[in-house]
Amino acid sequence: MRRTGIRVSTAVLTVIVCLAFGAYIGWAQGTGQISGSVKDQSGAVLPGVEVTATQTATGAKRSATTDETGSYILQNLPIGPYTIEAALPGFKTYVQSGIVLQVGTTPTVNAVLEVGQVSDQVEVSADAALVEAHSSGVGNVIDNQRVLELPLNGRNPTELIFLAGGAVPTTDTSLNSGVRNYQTVVIQVGGGMNGGLNYMLDGGTHDDPENNLNLALPFPDALQEFKVEMSGLAAQYGHHAAGTINAVTKSGTNAFHGVAFEFLRNGALNAQNFYATSKDGLKRNQFGGTFGGPIIQGKLFFFAGEQGTILRSTPTVNRSFVPTARMLAGDFTDFASPACQSNKTVTLRAPFGTNGFARNTVDPKLFSPQALALVNDPRFPRSADPCGLTTFGLLSNPSEYLTVGRVDYQKSEKHSMLVRYMGARKDQPWDYDGKNILTSSQGQLNQRMHTLVFGDTYLIGTGIVNSVHLTAVRTLNPRISPKVIDLNDIGVKNVWVPFPGHMNFGVGSGLANGINPNGFTVSGVNVQPGYYNSVEGQAAEDVSWIRGAHQWGFGAYYSHANFTANSNVAANPTFSFNGNRTSTIPGIPDGTGLAMSDFLLGLPSGFSGGTKSELYPRQTYIGAYVQDSWKIRPRLTMNYGIRWEPFIAPYDGHGRHNYFSYALYTSGYKSTAYPLAPVTRLHRRTANTCSIVLAILCRAWRLHGIRRAMA
Repeated sequence: MRRTGIRVSTAVLTVIVCLAFGAYIGWAQGTGQISGSVKDQSGAVLPGVEVTATQTATGAKRSATTDETGSYILQNLPIGPYTIEAALPGFKTYVQSGIVLQVGTTPTVNAVLEVGQVSDQVEVSADAALVEAHSSGVGNVIDNQRVLELPLNGRNPTELIFLAGGAVPTTDTSLNSGVRNYQTVVIQVGGGMNGGLNYMLDGGTHDDPENNLNLALPFPDALQEFKVEMSGLAAQYGHHAAGTINAVTKSGTNAFHGVAFEFLRNGALNAQNFYATSKDGLKRNQFGGTFGGPIIQGKLFFFAGEQGTILRSTPTVNRSFVPTARMLAGDFTDFASPACQSNKTVTLRAPFGTNGFARNTVDPKLFSPQALALVNDPRFPRSADPCGLTTFGLLSNPSEYLTVGRVDYQKSEKHSMLVRYMGARKDQPWDYDGKNILTSSQGQLNQRMHTLVFGDTYLIGTGIVNSVHLTAVRTLNPRISPKVIDLNDIGVKNVWVPFPGHMNFGVGSGLANGINPNGFTVSGVNVQPGYYNSVEGQAAEDVSWIRGAHQWGFGAYYSHANFTANSNVAANPTFSFNGNRTSTIPGIPDGTGLAMSDFLLGLPSGFSGGTKSELYPRQTYIGAYVQDSWKIRPRLTMNYGIRWEPFIAPYDGHGRHNYFSYALYTSGYKSTAYPLAPVTRLHRRTANTCSIVLAILCRAWRLHGIRRAMA
């Protein structure tokens, strides 16, 4: 039965794909629709009325004829201001202006025709009622006025999603490190999961394949509007369970329009904080502009814009503690005193028996030559402070550029196309100043994002509209670091150093007996070279078919994502000194009780030797749906549909596989790759118990996979 079900599902999917390859979002991919009814003055319905919608900015027209109930629907219309005309011989032409079509909305425009000549007109200037009759979901449109006028931190329109209601920021930063991805704002909508929002821009996917979060949105002057939709959405929605963000960029019109802007924030112009010793020194400059207009009047339009953000600030003051001249001479009395150890006196333990500490002093001949090599490096800071306090600044001077370009082509009243490109570039230089080893804590990030969308809308026949979207996404997140110093440079032997010139080295990374150990860090996990790159291709098509009182929508969606990463955050060998070193092996000394003295004596509390972390996941996603909006009566509409969305497991691009074989586990199999590994032999009763446990775990894992697919 299971195989038969699979064959039937496959057959159904094949038919749907043949009809509409790659569809995903039906009536809401950056468009809207206008519907309504036409009656005479007595209230009788008028079939055969020609209703024409004209986009006032471009002159593009779309027509429909009312059916036997006097109803009409104009679907898949580009957003913007419209004028509606209704004409029938024997009646005056009805004209209504002031209709603003927003993304994903279905305004109702009802017309009443008066007896008279067609050449006569009855003009009405009024907004259309935004009555949602074709979707049971909950949504809110953030229009262009709010996009441009509301104050935004960094002019990031993503934060406007919070105005839609049911949206809250999350404090979980695991998906939004800003190193593996182009940093954004993580939002939960309607109680959904992190990464549970599906972002669409001009009808194409706008999600980051690395973490399911959104890519950078256009800056406010290039973003027309967007709609937040959640809760009880139609079958056309999938891929992410929490909700969908449909955003649209601006497009050109029959008139040339442009804008230039600059926003300046300079510490010299700011008042000094009452408690601060100096002004903040922040300098942020955001500048750019947009320009759009006709290439061919009424046919071909363009729009282009760019925003640059340059940030410069006073280096942040960082505090570290380094060995002083007295410590290097073997005298730790100052460092172990209450003044340096949080009002507590520390008596250092003697790790070498009688050759250890006496009154917190030690023979410098016992110091590690490797530790001395690091401390004596001319780039290692010196301190005259009794506790070894040293301060230094870390520069953070990022710059970002957002670019948007769009071309719209109205080939005919039945056929329109668009091509849109958006790029984002963020450069974060490394913070190593070339003079102080301790300033190397963050590698250089040269992040890039590229998205390209092609859209095609074609009226196949009366009441049938076909919409195609092809999308390509490319992200690049390389981490480049200068060569500073590594373990080989200070004389550490027999340790593999995968990246010459880079070191992870921590002194004082913890508490010893409740006392602040004081110390320093050389480099860190975000210094090693690495990269996180992805490529995604998407094909989408929608078919909207009006048949009597029904508006059918059907289609399918296909996407494939490749993610390639070389993390390396745990690749470098790492020594740590925290003062908690203990040993149960004879001849291996314990620590002294303070991290700094352990470091100088060469007594690490921990060591880890990693390896390069290379990731090559690939995943394919498909989905198909059929739905209907059935107008049973003038005041009663039923929305229903079905969606098929299987979970296709990701795979490794290099053909590497990890799996568990229960048969080998219970048969006493001995590994040939790892001969020293234990033989996998189980008692029968134990095996039976384990089989039950594994069955439960496998079921739980399957459910987890389903949830991930829904997310």
